[in-house]
Amino acid sequence: MNAPDSPSRRKPRRTRDARRSRTARRASRPALGRTAKPVRLAPSDLLGLGLLGLRTRKLRAALSALGISIGIATMVVVTGIPASSHRALMDEMSALGSNMLRAQSVSVQSRPVPLPEESVGMVRRIGPVTAASAVANTHAQVQRSDLTAGDDFSGTGVTVLAARRDLLDVVGGSVSSGRFFSRADEQFPTAVLGFRAATRLGIGKIHAGDPPPQIRIDSSWFTVIGVLRTVPLADDLDHAVLTGWPAARKTLRFDGNPTVIYVKAREASLEGVRDVLPVTVFPEQPGQVQVSRPSEALAAKRATENSFSSLFLGLAGVALLVGGIGVANTMVISVLERRREIGLRRALGATRGQIRVQFLTESVALAVLGGAAGTALGVLATAGYATYQGWPPVISALSVVGGCLGAAVVGAAAGVYPSVRASRLSPTKALAST
Repeated sequence: MNAPDSPSRRKPRRTRDARRSRTARRASRPALGRTAKPVRLAPSDLLGLGLLGLRTRKLRAALSALGISIGIATMVVVTGIPASSHRALMDEMSALGSNMLRAQSVSVQSRPVPLPEESVGMVRRIGPVTAASAVANTHAQVQRSDLTAGDDFSGTGVTVLAARRDLLDVVGGSVSSGRFFSRADEQFPTAVLGFRAATRLGIGKIHAGDPPPQIRIDSSWFTVIGVLRTVPLADDLDHAVLTGWPAARKTLRFDGNPTVIYVKAREASLEGVRDVLPVTVFPEQPGQVQVSRPSEALAAKRATENSFSSLFLGLAGVALLVGGIGVANTMVISVLERRREIGLRRALGATRGQIRVQFLTESVALAVLGGAAGTALGVLATAGYATYQGWPPVISALSVVGGCLGAAVVGAAAGVYPSVRASRLSPTKALAST
């Protein structure tokens, strides 16, 4: 027979049974002393909590957002209205020829030296040049009819110029009646009269249904198809009888060499274009080319480009700062009024970080709503005032985007202290407060 188990062998079995029993009891008891992990809130939940204060206190939220709105609207207005005025001023100065140069040959014995025929094409290949056209003196004589003397207008300053079809686009001219040369017109003996030349020749408006008037140039008849308005940037065209470039070569024995070249270039590079223009127009004899200096309007235009109103921008910043202080004040009062809510949320498991995010979201949302309203108000005010003044409305995208971002930054800065203060409230003190 086997001997009964000795006490030394039975003791480990009882120890193992006791351990299993204690483990089972621990598993069956609730974990009262354990720390539960905080529940993560989705961004939509945090946004809803942040907007809760705005929905429940609409009047206070509207008044607080009004301060931000005024600041952002002021920023948009004080950048948009001066920019619109600046654009209108720049357009007026551009109309004075601030981006135009005039190259012409030196006169020898009262007759201009003809420039190379390919000079216009060479000028167009200069990088900053945006457009170029030319006229040429044909030295022909004009008559109102064949019954008058051939030199009856020679002493009145009326000249006969061959003109390219794109001339008016370069010099900023326009037709008062009739039309300018088309691709077909410039091939035939047609003429367009300058404003004063038409008066000297006794020709008024050109009507579509009436027979067009005729003038005699040298020994050929030309049909007048249009009369120009006065051209401020090229007053020599006011006294000119213009003919098409190909027609002048066929009819008036014109050799195709221009005498005056009109050049439009980018304003930032106008001086550089002026320096290279003589050697480009006449490489063999650049000294025979005279180039007009840039218009005085260019200097005035550049002087006004930097005269932006920094004072107004400073006032807009002050208004935005005042609006941010208003938001901060509203958020501090909101924390004081909602201490019981904060204590209840903390007792239910909300962490300090969640409380901070809730109030910070509310502050940013309040500022962003005010910023959006202020941006819309500023855009409408700028567009309305610019239209009333006859200016082109200019709304800077930078001011609009910067206004909205600035509102968000101000809201975040204004909500830092109230959110931190709310998160530091203990649940017992918050619930005990009245």
